Amino acid sequence: MSTDLYVSGAYLERNPDWHVRESPWKASQVARMLGDHELNPRTVCEVGCGVGEVLAQLQLQLEPQCELSGYEVSPIAFARAQERANERLQFKLADLRHETGVHFDLLLVLDVLEHVDDYIGFLSDLRSRASFTIMHIPLDLSVQTVLRRGALSKRRDLYGHLHYFTKETALRTLKDAGYRIIDARYTDHPIVFGGTREQRMLKVPRRLGFALNQDWAARMLGGFSLLVLATAATDD
Repeated sequence: MSTDLYVSGAYLERNPDWHVRESPWKASQVARMLGDHELNPRTVCEVGCGVGEVLAQLQLQLEPQCELSGYEVSPIAFARAQERANERLQFKLADLRHETGVHFDLLLVLDVLEHVDDYIGFLSDLRSRASFTIMHIPLDLSVQTVLRRGALSKRRDLYGHLHYFTKETALRTLKDAGYRIIDARYTDHPIVFGGTREQRMLKVPRRLGFALNQDWAARMLGGFSLLVLATAATDD
């Protein structure tokens, strides 16, 4: 992962709340996925946890005995995350891939994959770290973002996105990295949120399109993300 954007403070300057506003929504998406598959993890880890608000919100929805850990490479975000730490929620300024003897019931990789230089190697390194993994992957590639000049470059400048996915390329990437997909579903982030002028203009068309055909809305209008529950593939 190229960490300059996050270590230097540039990311914080461009995103002052480090996406705290979206954290309750994101935690609820994870909790719903767990509930739908009757998973009750006792140990949870989030890679690239930012300021830790997703874990803080998720802790409220999991069993009281659940132990949660957050790994972050940005000292700025880590310092803010420490404010949310408690007896069963701890944060570490480190790269999980370099840790030894660490394994979790559930690993969270939420809006991280698109920031990583070698994303397939990154996924492969994390595959054995948990029994289950939940990933949230923005689907930046769509007809709308390809046709609109500067739409993809803006995501790189503002959010540090290095890679752009569709549903098909995201799922193929996970399979190539050795994962077995258990569940994959769209999330309605652009319908719930959207602060820029362009996002507000697309909010109603996205809501209508999503209600009619989710695949069509994601391919044509963009802005949606994919929530995936996966585990390490086995050689059958």
